[in-house]
Amino acid sequence: MIPMIDAADLTAGDKTAVSDLRVAATQTGFAVVRNTALSAERVNEVIDTYRAFFRLPAEEKARIDMARTGANRGWGAPGSEQVDASANPDYKQFFDSGFDLPFDDPRAGLAVYAPSRWPQAPDGFREVIQRYYTDACGVAMGVLRGLAQAIDAPRDYFDGAFDVPMALLRGNYYPERPAWATEKDFGIATHTDYGCLTLLATDGSPGLEVRRRGGGWLPVSAAPGAFIINFGDMMETWSNGVVRATPHRVVGGDHERISVPLFFNPSSDTNVAPIGSGEVLLAGDHLQARFAETYVHLQKK
Repeated sequence: MIPMIDAADLTAGDKTAVSDLRVAATQTGFAVVRNTALSAERVNEVIDTYRAFFRLPAEEKARIDMARTGANRGWGAPGSEQVDASANPDYKQFFDSGFDLPFDDPRAGLAVYAPSRWPQAPDGFREVIQRYYTDACGVAMGVLRGLAQAIDAPRDYFDGAFDVPMALLRGNYYPERPAWATEKDFGIATHTDYGCLTLLATDGSPGLEVRRRGGGWLPVSAAPGAFIINFGDMMETWSNGVVRATPHRVVGGDHERISVPLFFNPSSDTNVAPIGSGEVLLAGDHLQARFAETYVHLQKK
C-alpha cells in the first residue's frame, strides 16, 4: 500500500502524516504527496511545455543533444540512457536542466553543476521550466524536513546540505510501447534512483511500477497536482540503511506518457557516508559515478 500524505499536515508535524512518511521511507519506498504549493494548473503548464519541446523535429532538438555536447544537460535522444546493463537502452527521450552556478564559482567546472542548455523553441520554455524548478525544490525541501522528523532526527537536519543543490529537473517523454519491444525493452528499465529524494509529477497516465518487497510489481500513478515521491541510493547510504531505495520501472503502454521528476540532491561537498561511520563519501562523487554508468555517451568515454 502506497501512503497518501498531505503536505500541509506534514509541515505542521501532524503525527499521522509523519508516521505515514516513515512507512514510505522505511518500508514501501514510495508515497503520494498532495496539497503542496504546486497546483494542478502549474503541473499541467510544465507538462504542456515539455510536450511542445518533445514534438519539435529531431534536428531542432539535436542542437542541444547531450551526446554531442558531452554534458548531462540538454536533450537525451531515445536510447541515450541505459539504467540496467542487462536490458536494452531505454526508449524514452528526455530533457535535463539543473542548478546554475555563477561562472566564477569554483564548483562551476564540476560535471554535476554543468550549465543548463536551453532550446530556442518553444517560446517561453526556459522561463516556465526555471520557475517550476525553483518551486519544486521548495516542495522537496519541505518533504525532507518531514523525513528528518520521521526518522527521529532534528527537523532541520538536512537544511544546511542543500544550499547549492545538485538538483536535476527532467522532462520524460515515453511513447506508446513500440511494436518491436521485447522483454528487454522498457521506457525505463528496473532501477533505483541515485540520489536523495525524487519528487515526480505526471500527466496521470499509468506506467510506473514499484517492486513489492515480497516480489511482484505495484502500479503507482498520480494526477497532476499530486506528486509521487521516492528515495534513492544516496539517502539509503546516508541514513545507514534506515531509508530504503526501492526498485521501479516504466514498461510503457498504449498511450504516450510525460513525467517530470525532480531529483533533489545535496551540495556536491556534502558528506553522505553513513551517519556516525566516520567515513567520507562526497555527494558529488557518488552522483557523478552513477551518471557515468547510466548515460550512454559517458559510458563510451
